[in-house]
Amino acid sequence: MNKNIYSRVGAVEYAKQYALNPNINFRYFNSHEDGGGDCTNFISQCLLAGGASMNFVLQPVWWYKKGMSSVFDTCSTSWSVAHSFYWMLKIRSEMNYPGLKGFEVENIDDLELGDIIQYENINRRIYHSAIVTSFTFNSGIKEPLISQHSVNSLNIYYKKKEAVRLHLIKIVI
Repeated sequence: MNKNIYSRVGAVEYAKQYALNPNINFRYFNSHEDGGGDCTNFISQCLLAGGASMNFVLQPVWWYKKGMSSVFDTCSTSWSVAHSFYWMLKIRSEMNYPGLKGFEVENIDDLELGDIIQYENINRRIYHSAIVTSFTFNSGIKEPLISQHSVNSLNIYYKKKEAVRLHLIKIVI
């Protein structure tokens, strides 16, 4: 088995630095009524800071390209859209592609700092992504705290009332 070279510390430090004040060197996607926003773009930035390499060739791709200013930057759908990001991680894991991948775990206790939680709504659509940046204990039970964009937040409780299912994603590089 290959050693995981993902820097959880690097990803979490980035998340903590930019959770409340987005990095001006990246495009910021404003929230929309359909639930779209900057959440997955932010998560992708965190993974990049944790050592993930962009993938421009091997499908599914995952990349971000700088333009003359951040409003002209472009990115792959999997970089910025929650459900596309989920499938990119899943496919890359199932195919055992080199580089960034993620696999789903059943138990919240299996999550570590730098892992990802994705949220699915009643329509079975993954609509939001967040990164685990801390843990708290509630009646002796370890529970993750997350950081996110699309309501920029740092170390908040991980449960969301709109979510009917959580996807607990273990990140591997």
